[in-house]
Amino acid sequence: MDFTDDEVERYSRHILLPELGASGQARLRDASVFVVGAGGLGSPVLMYLAAAGVGKISVVDHDRVDRSNLQRQIAHDTQGIGQSKVESARARMLAINPNIEVIAHDAKLDAANIAELIAGHDCVLDGSDNFSTRFLVNDACYFARIPLVSAAVFRFEGQLSVFTYEDDAPCYRCLFPSPPPAGTVPSCSEAGVLGAVVGVLGTMQATETIKLLTGIGRILKGRLLRHDALNADTSVFGFKQNPKCKLCGSSPSITTLRSETEPGCEV
Repeated sequence: MDFTDDEVERYSRHILLPELGASGQARLRDASVFVVGAGGLGSPVLMYLAAAGVGKISVVDHDRVDRSNLQRQIAHDTQGIGQSKVESARARMLAINPNIEVIAHDAKLDAANIAELIAGHDCVLDGSDNFSTRFLVNDACYFARIPLVSAAVFRFEGQLSVFTYEDDAPCYRCLFPSPPPAGTVPSCSEAGVLGAVVGVLGTMQATETIKLLTGIGRILKGRLLRHDALNADTSVFGFKQNPKCKLCGSSPSITTLRSETEPGCEV
């Protein structure tokens, strides 16, 4: 596996795991992932993937660090207020693990640039804060056949699933065909969000990504995990590909990338 002494010591707790071992750690080192968002979900995702030794991590976000972010977006700190989120997160990731490559895209993700940005990555993680981006990321990953690990949080609740885009596998639109009507879902600035909940879901998202990259365990393919922190309840239910899905069904009506505009929730 040709690990350096630093890598052997750094990743020793991974290498000790029979399911993962040195071969799994080598796969993480050779992997390339793309993370959408450096906010509430992106913060734990980026730090845990960096600590795990994922060799190349790209992250896109066009926001700046705001004081109201710090209640949950733990990749950032008070001194970083006003800085680019991707640069703030990149500095924290490299402080954790200088052996990895971090590519920061200080840009707004849209239908014009997403295909080029995600190309060449082994998987995409969606930690975005609005429905428009979630649907766009799903569609782009479907067309590129790049697996997607998608999570979302609202108030005390979160959800998580993995989409592999194989012939019989469902996509995000099989579960949620279209964004909700504008104005029906309040933003987090209106409804609030418990900071620790995004940490729980982001850490789960990182775990599913590590499993996906290394081929261990059972991923949440065709299954949706729902976490209710207020009532300490977590459940998982299965769902199948929708033959009438507008994207991956037998007669798709979505054949090109497009942006769907509606208000979102800044996670």
